[in-house]
Amino acid sequence: MIIGLDVGGTHTDVVLLDNAGLLREVKVATDASDLFRSVFKGLNAITEGVDTGAIRRIVLSTTLTTNAIIQNTIPPVGMIVSAGPGIDPEHFRTNPHYVCVKGSIDHRGREVEPVQPEETQAAAERFRKDGIRQVGVVGKFSVRNPAHEIRIGELLGNSFDKIFLGHRVSGGLNFARRIATTFLNAAVYPIHKTFFDAVLNSLSVKGLRLPLRLLKADGGNMKLEASVDFPAQTILSGPAASVMGAVAMAARDEDAIVMDIGGTTTDLAVLIGRAPALAPHGIDIGPYRTLIRSLETLSIGMGGDSAVRLKNGCLTVGPDREGPAILFGGSVPTPTDALAVIGDLAHEDRARARAGLKPVADKMGIPIETLADQVVETACRAMLEAAGRLTAHINGKPVYTLHEFKEGYQVRPRSILVLGGPAPCFAKHLQRLTPMQVRVVPRWQAANAIGAALARTTCEVGLFADTEQRVASAPAEKFLQPIMDGYGLEAATAQALGLLRVKALERGANPDYLEMEVVESQQFNMVRGFNTSGKNIRVRVQVKPGLIHGYDDLLRSLAAPAP
Repeated sequence: MIIGLDVGGTHTDVVLLDNAGLLREVKVATDASDLFRSVFKGLNAITEGVDTGAIRRIVLSTTLTTNAIIQNTIPPVGMIVSAGPGIDPEHFRTNPHYVCVKGSIDHRGREVEPVQPEETQAAAERFRKDGIRQVGVVGKFSVRNPAHEIRIGELLGNSFDKIFLGHRVSGGLNFARRIATTFLNAAVYPIHKTFFDAVLNSLSVKGLRLPLRLLKADGGNMKLEASVDFPAQTILSGPAASVMGAVAMAARDEDAIVMDIGGTTTDLAVLIGRAPALAPHGIDIGPYRTLIRSLETLSIGMGGDSAVRLKNGCLTVGPDREGPAILFGGSVPTPTDALAVIGDLAHEDRARARAGLKPVADKMGIPIETLADQVVETACRAMLEAAGRLTAHINGKPVYTLHEFKEGYQVRPRSILVLGGPAPCFAKHLQRLTPMQVRVVPRWQAANAIGAALARTTCEVGLFADTEQRVASAPAEKFLQPIMDGYGLEAATAQALGLLRVKALERGANPDYLEMEVVESQQFNMVRGFNTSGKNIRVRVQVKPGLIHGYDDLLRSLAAPAP
């Protein structure tokens, strides 16, 4: 059996699956002030009366790190950055405790200027006085040679709770994005570590020893233990769960919009021939542009519980949420109340929803039913407008999916796949406003949790080789090895795939169904004078993202209409 759990802004959805189908699903209220309690309450409910020894794994999707960044509740961290000649790293400043130091490595991994220990020691002393507990260290070309980052880490010693080295966080060459990525990992670490410890400790108290994994932004997962070293990988895992749920139950190959309508937000993504569109350079979240591999998603503040107000005589819906719908005990009218008034949402006390909308309707001088129609249409138009923006954004640059680069491709969605609690209620109103076919995803209420449960373990490896210097390296994997004459692209690819297999198995991948692929393969001649002096080789490989094997019967049962 497998458990999938997705923490949303309003509800936490949990499912229990086996190869025969969906055994049980649970929905509990999300406590935004204590997300761990929401997770534990959901796990406790889904495992009641179940032989936990038969559970193969649990995959969690959380909004914890995302919320901390968006709400700017991350703690202060220290950053030590070295660049050498060229652009001033001050241009990439992430936070107040940001120190630039001397020392540089060139683009081929050769030392140009050594580290100055006294600079690092002075920075460490400042950090300690300011109460800093986490530090990030980034060198411009550390992915070619991490020696300086390692040395600075050694100089920092054991005075801090956690030190993140840029070459370990990402093997990407983009200096500015690697700085932001390292900073975010350091910043969300204490929040994530508290959550990690609370999950393990509470399960231990109950005598539960369950294999736990976390969903990543690229739609894959990693072992919970591994997430402690890469906590920022869980940013935007919520939208990723929605996409994987739609992939699991998409009816046919096509370009489609995935629209997960929740109580607080609507999360959107694009499927291209059943493969999710990918943000190849990494997540952009708030002011931070990162190297965190991610699906292309867009979240808007529009959902079933978005606040309905009259501002300067104009009707507004969202982007904020002030609690549940009036129908369910809230104090501010919402689209959920409007759906109840229209008759699309069955509830025995529709009069409560009418009473909640009446003050707004009276101020506008229109019947309550007319207002309800306008509220729902306003919400649907915002969702469709966001879908158009996301499509235009993807088409405005080279199009990548999780599986391939699609040169010259233009996304033309023909369908909208709707999931989330209020999906059927919104679907018919969306259909009136768009020529695209609107389809409700089977098991729409729990599809995001199902997507989390069925996602594969994924990871990637980047390898760099310089045949003139006779060295091959993958600093993120702590790999450095001399190479012999005749070493070329084929040997580099084989070496990278070998490293990837080891890494994937360490993170919990299934060794019997380990689909690896090459996503980047480049080789350039280096010339001195008029002669070729060597080759510069770059290879990037990944575990092919997708759904786990061995659950075909389950997928067929999920694609069938719900009883």
